[in-house]
Amino acid sequence: MTIEHFLAFNLALLAAIASPGPALLVAIQSSVHSGRRAGMATGAGLGLIAAGWTLRALFGLEAVFRLVPPAYIALKVAGALYLLYLAWKMWTGAPVAPDAPSSLAGRAFRRGILVNLLNPKSVLFAAAVLVVVFPAGLSALDKAAIVTNHLAVELLFYSALACGLGSPAVSRRYLGLRKWIDRTAAVILGALGLRLLVGR
Repeated sequence: MTIEHFLAFNLALLAAIASPGPALLVAIQSSVHSGRRAGMATGAGLGLIAAGWTLRALFGLEAVFRLVPPAYIALKVAGALYLLYLAWKMWTGAPVAPDAPSSLAGRAFRRGILVNLLNPKSVLFAAAVLVVVFPAGLSALDKAAIVTNHLAVELLFYSALACGLGSPAVSRRYLGLRKWIDRTAAVILGALGLRLLVGR
């Protein structure tokens, strides 16, 4: 395994993280809605589970999904229903309680965990990229390095996103347009949830 393998993996990973999807949308909404700390907490939850999916892919969970399709379908349906729930909460403007920062960050972290935990496509993406990028016969140390690298990239990306979008100036603009921004995000999340629910 060489540095070129890691560069290729990180480029594919950054492209995947930055592509429009539930994880990015939830991270953006959390950052502008609740500030930097909540945005970084959401990103930490997303990154932890995404790196966990890579770990599982390295140990063959993708093969389990192919051998036991009902396991994949159950996870996919649960993920779709959770996205639809988030969309409903955003659309209806579910009250944002004036929680303490630690409580808000804890909730944001759990939401990040759930969004990626209930997204089985993450493990399929990880498996596909790993097969293409890395050579066969990886050692346990190689696998640990890949997972650690994945987690670091996710944390850096979402921390930078939260710092950029969680600034007071951005938050003030968001508050002025909150209803329309939240409803747009709700429509997108709802569409993604429906697509996951009915997609093959």
